[in-house]
Formats: sequence, C-alpha cells, structure tokens
Amino acid sequence: MIFSRKRAGAGRHDRDERATEVLDDYPAEEAGAPSIARGPYDISEAPSGVARLDLGSLHIPAVPEVEVRVQADQQGVIQQVVLVHGANALQLGVFAAPRSEGIWDEVRAEIRQSLVADGATAREVPGDYGTELRATVNTQDGPTDLRFVGVDGPRWMVRAVFQGAAAVDPAAAGPLAECLEGLVVDRGQEAKPVREPLPLRLPREAEQEAESTPDGDRPADAPRQV
Repeated sequence: MIFSRKRAGAGRHDRDERATEVLDDYPAEEAGAPSIARGPYDISEAPSGVARLDLGSLHIPAVPEVEVRVQADQQGVIQQVVLVHGANALQLGVFAAPRSEGIWDEVRAEIRQSLVADGATAREVPGDYGTELRATVNTQDGPTDLRFVGVDGPRWMVRAVFQGAAAVDPAAAGPLAECLEGLVVDRGQEAKPVREPLPLRLPREAEQEAESTPDGDRPADAPRQV
C-alpha cells in the first residue's frame, strides 16, 4: 500500500512523502450480519471478520497482490484512491445521495456527455451492477480504455473506474472486482449535499509514517485520474 502526501501549492501530479504498509496487517472488522450477497456494502450490513483498510467513508478489503495507492493533502484528507493489480487499476470514489432514490443514472449521463464533449467515445452496456459506461479517451500515451461502474446504496453512491484490460473485459478484473465486491461504505449520519464526496482520511499509523518519510522518497504516479 502506498500513501503520498501532496505538497501545499504543488501541481496536480506532484507528490512527496511516502509510507508503505501491508494491507493484510490491518485487523478484521466487526459489523452486522450481511443482508445482500455482495458489496459494496453499507456499514450496517457488512460481513464481519474481514480485514479492511479504514479510510473513513470507505473500508477496503484486504485482497492479496492488490496495492492501494492513496494521495492526500497536507491535512491528511484523501484526494484519490486507486487500487492496482498488475496492469489493471480501479479508482474509487464515494458520494452523498438522497434517501429516496439513487443517482447513478443521472451521474452516468453527465459523465458520458462530458466525455463526448472532450472527443472521447462512450457507450452504455449492461454489467454486473446494472448499466455501465465504457469509454475510450485520448491521452498523451495514446487511447486509454475506461469502464465506469456505479453502485447506489442507502444515501450514498460508489463510483468505480476500471483501467487496463479490466476496462474492456470485466473477467480480467480479478482481484480488483473482489475488492469492489467487498467494499464497505460508512456514510455517517451527517446531512450532506447530494453528490458531495464523502470524507476520506489516512489511517493514523499511515499519517505518522508519512510524516517521518524523507521528502526525496516519492512514489510513481498513480493511474490516470478521472
């Protein structure tokens, strides 16, 4: 697991201070009995006895050979969470949603409109969690495939973006799909505007190690942020 802390006033891709932990070392969480076959789960229905990395609103299950890359600001507020397995990556985000209805359909339409406006190709396809959005965007390294998956929960929505072979072939996601299926959302009870990102933070032990890491020791850039 790699944590990076962004310098104040630094550019979007500039980073310093890294702390490395082993995800499997985190203790198993206790939660209520599950009411659904797979996640993402609300904290109230997540299975117990599973080792997870507590990032505040997101608890990420420990899956072998999956690296968790987290970029945070100087206050320890997480700006980006990316899981990496081989050449595949999964970017995670979690947002507030209304109590009465989901927002993925609306969000997906806006993402598609934005991608097309930028010259990308995008199409909707059925997936394991309902309608997905698959897109090909132009980057400095050439065309890049992305697969957007949305999951509506009780007063929250998870947005997952696959990159690599997993973007065009869901079967290639492997351990990353396992991470999504075991993801837990801790929404909290505080009222929040719809679509506002739910707060994410570094674990205390990671913050302490990041503060003690020399400035010159920097991780490689995470996959493309979307």
